[in-house]
Amino acid sequence: MSFGGDSSTAELPLFQGEDGGAIPTSPLQTKDKNFRGWLVERCFRRHIEDFIEKWHYSKSIRGCTTDYCYRLKDSCGLMIGAMFYGKFAMAGQWKRFSDDPARVIELRRLCLIDATPKNAESFFISKSIRLLRKNWRSDGIIVSYSDLEYGHTGIIYRASNFKIVGETRGIDVIIWNGKKYHDKSTRSYYKGKLKPFSQKLRDALESGEAKYEKTKGKIAYAYYL
Repeated sequence: MSFGGDSSTAELPLFQGEDGGAIPTSPLQTKDKNFRGWLVERCFRRHIEDFIEKWHYSKSIRGCTTDYCYRLKDSCGLMIGAMFYGKFAMAGQWKRFSDDPARVIELRRLCLIDATPKNAESFFISKSIRLLRKNWRSDGIIVSYSDLEYGHTGIIYRASNFKIVGETRGIDVIIWNGKKYHDKSTRSYYKGKLKPFSQKLRDALESGEAKYEKTKGKIAYAYYL
């Protein structure tokens, strides 16, 4: 797969490393309020997986479909943000937003390092949407959720012209080793056999190492391309 030409930048970057490599940058360059030289580009899942697991509050992308991945680099080529769009986690969830499943996609993860300036998230989202129009389709619907469990109310989505379209009720999730997993993680099979991770999760529930916890729900936002 080639991503040639799939990038959006405030200005041309000064330089960047090969295959996602990064050159150390100073806090001054990372905190540039005008985003000079910042680059948003499409990439592979492997380029952003570790970054998201470090900086996103969920600490995991296990089980997520990653159809369109993007990374944000500062003027020295240092990755300071990552996000991806993909299919909904729950079957039939798209029906709330369209009668055509191919027309709906979810912004599944978005995170930046702590040292970025105000409005950096909005900058990243707007540039990724511009690319998504080319990479995916120009008449689609982007859906994202702000997680009330973590005190997120969707300020960055409202600032990016997303509209509130509803709210979901809380669900029972599994807490294990400091991470949260959907209950479906205990029912993942391959060729008729339970996957090793699903078995480990079941064993952890049985022993009491893992437990179920009720979440507070989420606010649903939509952006119409």
